[in-house]
Amino acid sequence: MRGRPVSLKVSDYILQRLREWDVKHVFAYAGDGINGLLAAWGRADNKPQFIQARHEEMAAFEATGYAKFSGRVGVCAATSGPGAIHLLNGLYDAKLDHVPVVAIVGQTNRSAMGGSYQQEVDLLNLYKDVAADFCQMVTVPEQLPNVIDRAMRTAYAKRTVTAIIIPADVQELDYSPPTHAFKMVPSSLGMASYAPIPAPSDLDQAAEVLNAGEKVAILIGQGARGARAEVEQLADVLGAGVAKALLGKDALPDDLPYVTGAIGLLGTRPSYELMQECDTLLVIGSSFPYTQFMPELDQARAVQIDIDPFMIGLRYPFEVNLVGDARETVKALLPKLKRKKHGSWRKKIEKNTARWWKVMERRAAVDADPINPEYVVHALDALLPHDVILAADSGSAANWYARHLRIRGAMRGSLSGTLATMGPGVPYVIGAKFAHPDRPALALVGDGAMQMNGMAELITAAKYWPEWQDPRLIVAVLNNQDLNQVTWEMRAMSGAPQFLPSQALPDVPYADFARSIGLEGVRVETPGEVESAWHKALGADRPFVIDFRTDPAVPPIPPHASLDQIEAAAAAIVKGDTDRADMVRQGVKAKIQEFLPGKSHRQQRQD
Repeated sequence: MRGRPVSLKVSDYILQRLREWDVKHVFAYAGDGINGLLAAWGRADNKPQFIQARHEEMAAFEATGYAKFSGRVGVCAATSGPGAIHLLNGLYDAKLDHVPVVAIVGQTNRSAMGGSYQQEVDLLNLYKDVAADFCQMVTVPEQLPNVIDRAMRTAYAKRTVTAIIIPADVQELDYSPPTHAFKMVPSSLGMASYAPIPAPSDLDQAAEVLNAGEKVAILIGQGARGARAEVEQLADVLGAGVAKALLGKDALPDDLPYVTGAIGLLGTRPSYELMQECDTLLVIGSSFPYTQFMPELDQARAVQIDIDPFMIGLRYPFEVNLVGDARETVKALLPKLKRKKHGSWRKKIEKNTARWWKVMERRAAVDADPINPEYVVHALDALLPHDVILAADSGSAANWYARHLRIRGAMRGSLSGTLATMGPGVPYVIGAKFAHPDRPALALVGDGAMQMNGMAELITAAKYWPEWQDPRLIVAVLNNQDLNQVTWEMRAMSGAPQFLPSQALPDVPYADFARSIGLEGVRVETPGEVESAWHKALGADRPFVIDFRTDPAVPPIPPHASLDQIEAAAAAIVKGDTDRADMVRQGVKAKIQEFLPGKSHRQQRQD
């Protein structure tokens, strides 16, 4: 006798709809608030694949990394109460960096809502900011598939976070679709691609501004990533230099002679000078927030291109604001531009940029105790695989990522740009490996971030790496036993010495831990071991951790810093110890001389 057909549960249908949206992975952590979904995963032969993080925040970071490096929506899931709360930091990272992520979270049974039940949290209120564009609770099966479709479509269209809240008892209900009836909302799959272009009259105005300029500077962000060829052509026609916001580091190669590198506190001196001396500014796909690194407000005529009308007109008094897709807008603008001769302006940009890379080489060669972190990262630059995916954690590691690694060819790179949160470096590259299992991935992290959550997430790498076509996932820990970025911020901004109870970190054997869970690793304590360690990691047959013992006294000094500021910072290191303060002051001076504006090339050679 044949058994009765098994009914399709709401939880089964949710996974089915995700598959229909071509979702391949869901980064998640289990809990009884999503027991119905977990059972459905079992019935669905684990499709889409449940990727088990060590912590819900890491699941959200992994979904964000996946989305950043794939261009697809990242999906994460968590249980009710604490699980949903844990997702938030990773979700805010996605929201602030304009990355499409969908969060699926459990909730207590409908019958218990409002009863102060265990793990009952008002998730609609909790998520109303991070998922402001779409956050919905499913209370009856007929809300599906509409809720899933709108969550996916909104995340894609607005490049943001959306959330679906599903009470535990609803997950267990039999699925019934919306009918052709009053107050039912049927839905459809798919997200059509579109590329808006500004009106011809707006393009004419922009062309007039750009044609009139003699010293054109271009600033690009991640929004220009799909317009690489067009931006290169634009820079050629305008005789311009191109600076990059950090989230746009991989939008244009760093081996182009007119690309000045990063801008801002973590930026380069040629980018600083480009903005200080231009008479015309074109910003493409960036909402770079630090106005003080842009031209004086009355210095330059300015044009902005951005696909998001809500981000237009920010940061600078733009004369023309173009709302449109970066690639299509630049393509439409190019025929209206007059070619400029590559004269003294362009030549100066290229000369300054070439000199900057020599400065970086010299800074990396400065002796330190035990290893100069700049040398660690500078030595990696020439060894980077052509298709590597890079992530940097927040902290001083981000400085060296910004200044010493040159993006070339198909390389990709990112970090927590706007939230600047600690901890996404390792989960970002794990997410990247699920997006591109055939490419090597590498994270630069500080020891603070590694202790916060990176070590635990190595367990996730250990669990999944045999599935990856290219097993290389490298985690480079800059181990200086100091929360170094905050230490330097205290000195530079507050004139305060290092407060050891808050800043000092224990020395942890990171490579030993990696080996203890079946990965590989090595500890590096002398400069002579640095290059061989990189070679070992890049040739490894599994994830690899390098524990670099670096000097916390190498300062991440901004390119516009004055000598007075540096001296004040150095003197504050050890208040009351004159001999030590003088020694540190001189050491810091020597290390940052190259950054000081107004210093002649002759003086630099003498240094």
